[in-house]
Amino acid sequence: LPQPPPPPPPVRRKLALLFAMLCVWLYMFLYSCAGSCAAAPGLLLLGSGSRAAHDPPALATAPDGTPPRLPFRAPPATPLASGKEMAEGAASPEEQSPEVPDSPSPISSFFSGSGSKQLPQAIIIGVKKGGTRALLEFLRVHPDVRAVGAEPHFFDRSYDKGLAWYRDLMPRTLDGQITMEKTPSYFVTREAPARISAMSKDTKLIVVVRDPVTRAISDYTQTLSKRPDIPTFESLTFKNRTTGLIDTSWSAIQIGIYAKHLEHWLRHFPIRQMLFVSGERLISDPAGELGRVQDFLGLKRIITDKHFYFNKTKGFPCLKKAEGSSRPHCLGKTKGRTHPEIDREVVRRLREFYRPFNLKFYQMTGHDFGWD
Repeated sequence: LPQPPPPPPPVRRKLALLFAMLCVWLYMFLYSCAGSCAAAPGLLLLGSGSRAAHDPPALATAPDGTPPRLPFRAPPATPLASGKEMAEGAASPEEQSPEVPDSPSPISSFFSGSGSKQLPQAIIIGVKKGGTRALLEFLRVHPDVRAVGAEPHFFDRSYDKGLAWYRDLMPRTLDGQITMEKTPSYFVTREAPARISAMSKDTKLIVVVRDPVTRAISDYTQTLSKRPDIPTFESLTFKNRTTGLIDTSWSAIQIGIYAKHLEHWLRHFPIRQMLFVSGERLISDPAGELGRVQDFLGLKRIITDKHFYFNKTKGFPCLKKAEGSSRPHCLGKTKGRTHPEIDREVVRRLREFYRPFNLKFYQMTGHDFGWD
């Protein structure tokens, strides 16, 4: 049988145009799904792409414009909290091998190469054992927040590597998304305020604070889990147990003198650029506290109580569906450790010690956290 004649050239051009329009439509659909799917707690959330933080860093020029050089580990900046060496312990597990969300979805993988890397517009600067990891994991549910999973420790340990190296640690972001990181030791590092201000005076700072007595015990508990042979909490707390003189050189004690550390930050940033999150409310009312954080960051209130459930075993809230996963997600085994029993008299003396500092902190922040 004779073959039908080929379609005229105008028809082929129309078919090619139709195919191109379908491709553009599919791309736009996936692009919009990147934001809208993550907003619904019942849908699969997109991966963070924060694994870029684990890639080997490239050589970068220093802030003063010096040429690239082989990377080396410089000694850490001198923090206010010097502490007793035997009770400091090793780096926290989240610094060594931070928890990484489940594998990203195919859609997230599709977009992993798009966007650009930006310096962070917001940083969680403290405090250690205050609830910073929980806050970051909760915030990463928001489709307009992209954050590094690991703690960069740029402004306290790696500042000599330069801003280009720091930027390369950040995940790629699209227009309208915020880049974030969290390193709790910044709050007690003398050099950090000036360094962050030099990067950008508009950086928004978030500080998660907690009852300093409970925070100190939690700090000690973490060290004890790694070094069971350290002295007791009571012996580390006092320079002289008889006189009741508190040893403020121990970092577990000194970190909780929030007013003292805040004074250094207020020399470089106005108080309106800092948000103080209650570690206690982050447990009792995570959605309410996340609402304040979203407002502070200028984000739409997408994270609500529908995203959380309370885990009675751990004693704190968990996510119904974490970023990059369709399963419930709680923080790892290193979170929610059982605290040792501490002598009540020691706790009472510590509360008396912190009371004037707490009151000053309430005045500076304009918020009573109710620790007294």
